[in-house]
Amino acid sequence: MSNGKILLVGFGPGAGEHMTFRAREAIAEADVVIGYSTYIKLVRDLLDGKEVIRKGMTEETDRAVQAYEHAKKGKVVALISSGDIGVYGMAGPSYEILFQAGWKPGDAIEVEVVPGTTALSACASRVGSPLTHDFCSISLSDLLTPWPTIARRLDAVASSDFVIALYNPKSGRRRQQIVEAQRIFLKYRSPNTPVAIVKSAYRDLEKIQMVTLENMADCDIGMLTTVLIGNSSTFIKEGLMVTPRGYANKYEGITGGLKEGEKKGRSLSLGLDGWKAAIKEILRDSNGEQIEQMADGYGLSVEEIFLALTAPAEESQEVVDWAIQGDGDAGIATLQALDAAQSLTCLIGAAKAGQTQVALQASDFEITAEQILLQKASMTMTLARKVITKSWLIKRDGELKSVWLLNQQGDVVISLSL
Repeated sequence: MSNGKILLVGFGPGAGEHMTFRAREAIAEADVVIGYSTYIKLVRDLLDGKEVIRKGMTEETDRAVQAYEHAKKGKVVALISSGDIGVYGMAGPSYEILFQAGWKPGDAIEVEVVPGTTALSACASRVGSPLTHDFCSISLSDLLTPWPTIARRLDAVASSDFVIALYNPKSGRRRQQIVEAQRIFLKYRSPNTPVAIVKSAYRDLEKIQMVTLENMADCDIGMLTTVLIGNSSTFIKEGLMVTPRGYANKYEGITGGLKEGEKKGRSLSLGLDGWKAAIKEILRDSNGEQIEQMADGYGLSVEEIFLALTAPAEESQEVVDWAIQGDGDAGIATLQALDAAQSLTCLIGAAKAGQTQVALQASDFEITAEQILLQKASMTMTLARKVITKSWLIKRDGELKSVWLLNQQGDVVISLSL
């Protein structure tokens, strides 16, 4: 008996002209073709003389199991999917089934993934160029993923200004997920943010709606729809949705000359090295009081600001010794080593959560094996040492300027300026 083979085939949007040569070749090679019934219909002209197994929408694992069972009999099996079979498709479940059965690469059954044009790129091509800059995709289906996980991901990308493609936005039973997604995005983005809603791209029933974020959830949306939400730069003009690549950051208009301080073919003045240099310049004449404000302005954690201070710029090789990372014990040890009469400005808590500022001396701290006790006039604060897991020291010319104590999440617990 000849060895079996499983071909995991993504055939794109469905129109024949958008199917890759390898996808056609793989289906032609197959003895058995397995797929969701709608997918089978889309490639029916390629199935003459083949055993065809149609499965329902929720029978993904059955498709993978049947592909494996037929391959064990020496048959070539094409397990097909629209779009790219590796993007929200059957490639993942198929490998899970194979590994569960003890299969590994190099075994008698060969497995090949045949990529195809995925829904987000097909839909994007129908509305202009919305994915020209950073983007990501999230499925709103909570059939297999807990909603709190989906909501956390939506919140993260909405606040990070990604262009986003929403897969599986709505179905007959799942109607509120798209409403919740809209609510989360409106926390961070303008109601006028451009949105493209594309149903059945390149198919007979294709439908395109160009709307804004504030009325997105009121549109005709279903399981065959992909929703593309723009970022803060995305615009719609002449009926086309476009996300700029970023040339305006460097040039006076996309065809104009370089802006002051920019160099052709080099990172932006606020690229990695330039950004580090800008932070160092701002902090050069301070004890680090602006670190939290800068972190908030850039939408970063304070640790990212500290890390930007630690490494030398690639071009200058400047040795920077004024941002020193340590664990919690190292930071506490620094407090213990301060002169008892040292005057300090103490900020308790992180700026984003509200802070208490206290003028004190190092002697106002009592540090034991279990806790940090701060007593100043009528104020008493007790903090368990185990809460402090990270520390940063800001130095300049070898002289200690400030001490930062952080918790495991990277939030500032106490900062002290000398």
